[in-house]
Amino acid sequence: MSKEGRAEMNVVIKDIAKAAGVSPATVSNVLNGRKNVGEATRERVLAICREMDYQTNPYGRALKSGESKIILFNFSDFDRQFYLKIIHGISDYVYASHYDLIICTSGSCERFMSKSFTSGCVMLDRSCNDQLLIQKARRGYPIVAMDRVLDEPNIKSLIVNNYTPMCELVRGLADRGYRRFAFLGGLDTLDNQERYAAFRDVLKERDIPFRHESYLTGDYREKSGYQAAKLLLIGESLPQALVCANDNMAIGAIRALREAGVRVPEDVAVTGFDDTQMAEVLGLTTVAIPNYERGYLAAQYLIANIRGAQSFEPFKIQARVVWRNTVLLNAGGEREKSIGGN
Repeated sequence: MSKEGRAEMNVVIKDIAKAAGVSPATVSNVLNGRKNVGEATRERVLAICREMDYQTNPYGRALKSGESKIILFNFSDFDRQFYLKIIHGISDYVYASHYDLIICTSGSCERFMSKSFTSGCVMLDRSCNDQLLIQKARRGYPIVAMDRVLDEPNIKSLIVNNYTPMCELVRGLADRGYRRFAFLGGLDTLDNQERYAAFRDVLKERDIPFRHESYLTGDYREKSGYQAAKLLLIGESLPQALVCANDNMAIGAIRALREAGVRVPEDVAVTGFDDTQMAEVLGLTTVAIPNYERGYLAAQYLIANIRGAQSFEPFKIQARVVWRNTVLLNAGGEREKSIGGN
């Protein structure tokens, strides 16, 4: 920015500060979305910005009109690779609809969740608590939640049908002769709850015993899967099948097992959930979620609601089992052939 541009901006900020009865630093904090400003002060500063036609960035247009053409996507930063197809789907629909897109993680999402900055938000981050989303929605801010169900006006839930494909996966393992199971769960999310519920229901249906100590906990990262498998290795006996709540943990578990000389799938079968690019490369049996379509639909529903559609009924995305070579064709008989093998 030129010296003249900086001087002009500083003069405007000083004018806003004077009119609002606050310091220039407070005006700067408001314009940058920082949380250290009271709500009343924030609203007063934004109102004066609109009156004075303050427009130095894309948010200026929103400040002037009270509305924006910007969509926010908030996601957890634990595995950015996982979100690429979702982001691709969101961005394709957003840009085709002549909106702009901001992508952020939980540390900065709250500052952008206001109609002064963005038109609405696609949320895929459990660290952002329900109460914040409800509070924003009740102020008229549209949200599409991809990781939870909230029965609130202005919140559309777009979630994965985890239960049905997990039942199919576990039934398939049982049909192939697997009888000793372990489950590697993730964080306490709706996805993990549904996947584990399906796992337990099928074992009960097939009269297959399951011990509480065979439930292992991770955090969806590959490292936690590696550490969980290390715990299995020091136990009295290994399971025949390790069912993991996502692909990352499954990949970490496979690495730990193979480092210890345990063959996958000949000694232990391992399955995941998501069908990431790495799962395909490694030949991991998993459940495939159509993430591009998931992102596209999320953006479509959000923009429709921004434009007044009032569609708030939860929508479930269907997923499918993909059998690959980390599971044997017949665990009860010869153990030399895998699902994806020759």
